[in-house]
Amino acid sequence: MHELGILMGVVETVEKFAKKNGVTKIQTLVLQIGELSSTIPKYIEDCYPAAVAGTLLQETELKIEILPGNAICQSCGKVFNLIANHDACPGCGSGDWEILCGKEFMIKEIVAC
Repeated sequence: MHELGILMGVVETVEKFAKKNGVTKIQTLVLQIGELSSTIPKYIEDCYPAAVAGTLLQETELKIEILPGNAICQSCGKVFNLIANHDACPGCGSGDWEILCGKEFMIKEIVAC
């Protein structure tokens, strides 16, 4: 489960940000995770308490936003969700597409109080 390692990196990044900006308490951490990323949101939620224990983020609420895994069809130009359409363009049925988004993993927002 690589999610714990990823979260440890997130904690380190957020703590550096907090120290640099004089933040002593963080209320909410918002992460964006793409549908096509190798990171599983449920595992991030499950690992979060262990990753933040004893850190500045210990009392922080975690929010996760899922970003759609969209592609553009190389045959007809239609933009579509890969997962919902089982990797085939709903316009022409082609499997020739290019990923536009959905592989992201980002810290979107740090809400300090």
